[in-house]
Amino acid sequence: MLIICRVQLGECLKTIIHADYPEQWPRLLEWIKHNLQDQQVYGSLFVLRILSRKYEFKSDEERIPVNRIVDETFQHLLNIFTRLVQIENPSLEVAELIKLICKIFWSSIYLEIPKQLFDPNVFNAWMLLFLNVLERPVPVEGQPMDPEIRKSWGWWKVKKWTVHILNRLYTRFGDLKIQNPETKGFAQLFQKNYAGKILECHLNLLNVIRVGGYLPDRVTNLILQYLSNSITKNTMYTLLQPRLDVLLFEIVFPLMCFNDNDQKLWDEDPHEYVRKGYDIIEDLYSPRTASMDFVSELVRKRGKENLHKFIQFIVEVFRRYDESPIERKPYRQKDGALLAIGALCDKLKQTEPYKSELERMLVQHVFPEFSSPVGHLRAKAAWVAGQYAHISFSDQNNFRKALSSVVSGLRDTELPVRVDSVFALRSFVEACKDLNEIRPILPLLLDEFFKLMNEVENEDLVFTLETIVDKFGEEMAPYALGLCQNLAAAFWRCMNTAEAEDEADDPGALAAVGCLRAISTILESVSRLPHLFVQVEPTLLPIMRRMLTSDGQEVFEEVLEIVSYMTFFAPTISLEMWTLWPLMIEALADWAIDFFPNILVPLDNYVSRGNAHFLACKEPNYQQSLWNMLSSIMADPNLEDSDIEPAPKLIEVVFQNCRGQVDHWVEPYLRITVERLRRSERPYLKCLLVQVIADALYYNAPLTLSILTKLGVATEVFGLWFQMLQQKKKSGQMTNFKREHDKKVCCLGLTSLLALPADQLPADALQRIFTATLGLLVAYKEQVAEAAKAEEAEADDDMDGPETDDDDDEDADDSDKEMGVDAEDGDEADSIKLQKLAAQAKAFRPHDEDDDDSDDDYSDDEELQSPIDEVDPFVFFMDAVQAMQASDPARFHSLKQTLDFHHQALANGVAQHADQRRVEIEKEKLEKASAAAAATS
Repeated sequence: MLIICRVQLGECLKTIIHADYPEQWPRLLEWIKHNLQDQQVYGSLFVLRILSRKYEFKSDEERIPVNRIVDETFQHLLNIFTRLVQIENPSLEVAELIKLICKIFWSSIYLEIPKQLFDPNVFNAWMLLFLNVLERPVPVEGQPMDPEIRKSWGWWKVKKWTVHILNRLYTRFGDLKIQNPETKGFAQLFQKNYAGKILECHLNLLNVIRVGGYLPDRVTNLILQYLSNSITKNTMYTLLQPRLDVLLFEIVFPLMCFNDNDQKLWDEDPHEYVRKGYDIIEDLYSPRTASMDFVSELVRKRGKENLHKFIQFIVEVFRRYDESPIERKPYRQKDGALLAIGALCDKLKQTEPYKSELERMLVQHVFPEFSSPVGHLRAKAAWVAGQYAHISFSDQNNFRKALSSVVSGLRDTELPVRVDSVFALRSFVEACKDLNEIRPILPLLLDEFFKLMNEVENEDLVFTLETIVDKFGEEMAPYALGLCQNLAAAFWRCMNTAEAEDEADDPGALAAVGCLRAISTILESVSRLPHLFVQVEPTLLPIMRRMLTSDGQEVFEEVLEIVSYMTFFAPTISLEMWTLWPLMIEALADWAIDFFPNILVPLDNYVSRGNAHFLACKEPNYQQSLWNMLSSIMADPNLEDSDIEPAPKLIEVVFQNCRGQVDHWVEPYLRITVERLRRSERPYLKCLLVQVIADALYYNAPLTLSILTKLGVATEVFGLWFQMLQQKKKSGQMTNFKREHDKKVCCLGLTSLLALPADQLPADALQRIFTATLGLLVAYKEQVAEAAKAEEAEADDDMDGPETDDDDDEDADDSDKEMGVDAEDGDEADSIKLQKLAAQAKAFRPHDEDDDDSDDDYSDDEELQSPIDEVDPFVFFMDAVQAMQASDPARFHSLKQTLDFHHQALANGVAQHADQRRVEIEKEKLEKASAAAAATS
């Protein structure tokens, strides 16, 4: 009961301290300091731990209170700590007090060393106490026998926190290579006076394992981390070398072997065995993982002295295993040896003579274990085979044998074997150069896969399915409906598990996300088969309907991606799919503003691909609901500029897709656009808002200009627009309207004004608009040329060698030949269509404009599909100029007279390029018609 009350009181104090300290509770530290000197030591340590933890992850100015905490309390903590370690036969209560002091120290030094500890005398006093605790044997009396309770026993907790602190000091503050001049002296002090002593203590602690003693997994893990970090440091490695063989072969390798605890879990709870084996959090506590990391680091950084002797040791394990009779085979040692071989795959695949012997090693020592009578060896064989699936097999029959064995493992009687086989299968699918190796077994493979998904909720299983789907692409079409149905069923199971556990990072929740990602991968793979989207819609609708509400916050982004595919690739947007519109609008108004860029993608699809229904339907009234949402967001003073960037993009979608059919919405949208423009600070948002005005002009120039005049903002708006157009970077490039799309929209809007009669557009305004448009067209032409050149260079790179992973570079994929797409056949056209949808999500993400000098002039928005794609701005401009010349020759002549030599030259260049574009457009039309005719014949 006392512990329960203490926990509850701790939570209350944590809430109050995080909210009120120091402003509303300035005397808290004084109270703690007073009680540290009185009889209330435990209570004051308890509160100080909560207070120090508030600042554990704080840095810079937010961390200033830590210095006062250290200055006011650390000397008292040091005194208490000193008294505690001097107690003979200390009780468990003493362990609790030392543990609290350790936790306070940990929080105080986690990110930075407090100034007080830079005093060598002060730091030495602390280190002597930590080394005392590290060296002192844990009391035998009172230790629980149950291993789960034992590892949480007070004195073992003290040992763990001591090792944890010393590791942190060593890796973050004791490494000379990562220190700045201010902390280099501290690192030198630590290396000289303490690092070696800690290493010696750690080796002594690990020796307990060698003689059959007990050491908690977490302590073992932390010690091995320390030793791994010592390998690269010459002085530390020199200290390690005399005991390295004992450490490597008598402690580390046995930790890598299958053990009694593994067998117990395998037999009693195979699901938990699988979970622990693939849980990243478990790796933080696992001695086996730390042992693998130690061996990997040793052969990577000190391979010359250690790789050969370690491999020789493994070969000897293999030999003893092969020569032993079945009843005496060292199965567990073989398991450890296979684990070592798998862990060292990257090194062995690069290093001769081992590189040349890998295939033979697999055939002799790994493949036979696929039929082992021992389950954990069958599982390990599958895992190791997967690690080496990508090597170049000299005999393809060996690859086929391994693949066949892995597929057979999917039907193994033991669950862990089936799971490891699935993960190995992913590697073999990725490595397979001839899909005919897998194609015949694909139905069987998928059937076994889904049986396993019914047993285990694991995101990696779903990732394996994604790999298969991605590899086979459109060949998955016959299985698409079944795959989606199975994944949908698995999704609901995972969600039910996650709701029962009430944990966002529960394996069930993670697997649920994986199911949705796999569904998206399937939809992408069959994107050229619209009829399949009609078939899968009834399966996916319940997921979309439920998860577009607040129930789906953890999977909202994944669900929106599915909605985007369904509204883009289906032949038409069904009435059932339209029922999702209000759910997204409601979510956006209620809690989903952070997902606005993701929501924008399907909303764009609804307006552009379901245009007739969007305009005609009155119940519900989609136009009105869109206005309600956009006007509310645009007017909200609490939303940052970056939050509302998708709003003007959506207004643009309406104006471009509903040209001539939403006149009554032009004034309301212009009003909220101008109002937001006046208080916007972020340059990119200003560009987007000005582009709304440009879109409105392209939609209907006379109507738009009359509305701006009526609102009394015409002069203000155009003044700002021209000012933004004139702003240049040091490089000479435009500061604003960076993307091709931005420039094109501005061109179309300004060009639309040229058709206005003289009484609506005075001569001085005409001249200014004309010259601004010329400048924009030239900038647009140059940017298109640069994009085409970059695309050509990228194509050459693709032909010269393998692709490089440029996923993190937003500029890598932004050239889709804005000057026209040469689609030689339907496949390429469909590929471009798919690229455009894939780019939409990126296009609608908030744009980073914090660096005004950035050269990021290109964006994935260039892939965005819109009605203006078919409008060439040069041809559009020259048509407007020629119309003016025909309707009002005097006005046209007057305009020409006002142009200086520079702008006359620009006008001539634009006219020539427009003629060139007319020829190219006609050629493209003929080629598309020819390709379409060939496709239907």
